[in-house]
Amino acid sequence: MLEALAVFVMAGVAWLWFDGLGSREAAVEAARRACAAEGVQFLDDTVVLASLWPHRAESGTLTLRRIYRFEFSDTGNNRLGGSITLLGSAVQALYLDPHHGQFAGHQRLP
Repeated sequence: MLEALAVFVMAGVAWLWFDGLGSREAAVEAARRACAAEGVQFLDDTVVLASLWPHRAESGTLTLRRIYRFEFSDTGNNRLGGSITLLGSAVQALYLDPHHGQFAGHQRLP
């Protein structure tokens, strides 16, 4: 009985880890696109998990709500913050700290 419980717990941890990898990649891509659209530099090319909670989607299914934080620069000499909220692997919200616009040397796309 104890062995079955241990296998069940290990399978749950493995699922959470693999599911987290896909969500993290979705968050990195969303941050990269948002920074490019705003004409700012996405720093360190990474996001950090800040929060992980179960949440009920509009469809009624139980899923995980993850909030990732990241940093960007609008001048190349500063660090500003941003966050991305994912419900499952879908982006629900994206926030960038107020900034002055275009990163020096970066052409804003039309």
